[in-house]
Amino acid sequence: MRIVIINGPNLNLTGIREPELYGRTTFATYLQTLKETFAAHELVYIQSNHEGVLIDTLHAEGFSADGIILNPGALAHTSLALADAIGSIKTKVIEVHISNTHAREALRQQSLTAARCMGVVAGFGLESYRLALLHFLQG
Repeated sequence: MRIVIINGPNLNLTGIREPELYGRTTFATYLQTLKETFAAHELVYIQSNHEGVLIDTLHAEGFSADGIILNPGALAHTSLALADAIGSIKTKVIEVHISNTHAREALRQQSLTAARCMGVVAGFGLESYRLALLHFLQG
């Protein structure tokens, strides 16, 4: 299986930025663990701080990948364009958040992108990605 993991703004600082919310493990370290654990599958990783790059990636991967795991970061709460991009592709998308967005500020409790996704995994730290990946692999 070919699963694409897309991380949005500020997620390049995972392990450094607000470790009390996001933990101390970098995403690069965690991704290596995922790749070793699921070596029989192709995991493609893209991170960008730019909304347009995320949209372009969804368009490019959204008709050929077996699944997309998307952590839109704060764009989940603000981007209709990203929500529209998710809605315009064939590949199923699972939205992921490291923190429990429902236990945070009111603005972060609503996701514009979640309604276009097949499901949301939030609040399990970096393990949220593994849980989403398991869903695709158990298919």
